[in-house]
Amino acid sequence: MKGIVFTEFLDMVEKKFGIEVVDHIITESKLQSEGVYTSVGTYDFVEMQSLLINLSKKVTIPLDDLIYHYGLYFFNTLIKIHPGIFALYKDPIELLSSIENHIHVQVRKLYPGAELPTFKIEKKTEDELEILYFSERAMYMFAKALMEKTFEHYDQNSQIRLEKIENNGTKVRFLISKKHGAYQKN
Repeated sequence: MKGIVFTEFLDMVEKKFGIEVVDHIITESKLQSEGVYTSVGTYDFVEMQSLLINLSKKVTIPLDDLIYHYGLYFFNTLIKIHPGIFALYKDPIELLSSIENHIHVQVRKLYPGAELPTFKIEKKTEDELEILYFSERAMYMFAKALMEKTFEHYDQNSQIRLEKIENNGTKVRFLISKKHGAYQKN
């Protein structure tokens, strides 16, 4: 897993819960890297799992909720470091349907060795998208958060439902529909 995912995660934890919680989860996780990450490095996903599990225990927030909130946070990083990708598309359905064949191709060029989930488009219309998500990491709530933020970025309302095809979350169906009208920011 690319280091930027770790560095941004620890940044989020520090901002939301404080540096003491960062120190706690690193210490409790007994990481091979000792919690020292660079954004361009590559690290074992087991370390992210351990950090997430220990954070969940420390702050008593369910794991899926933490992963979802991290996805919301990480979207802002994507906007900062890859604004050109979002400028290429004028519509969230178009962007989301291009994940596998365009966006992930570009990500692999920038980050050789990146292990990304696989997305398969099952159905696509102007207002609806059905995507199958495959990943041994089961970070589908991270993907859901990124999808929601994509609609928000394009000032569009959406409904995104998911169905676990595999109970462990390694295969998930996303049912996405565009709702007409502007996105209402809270």
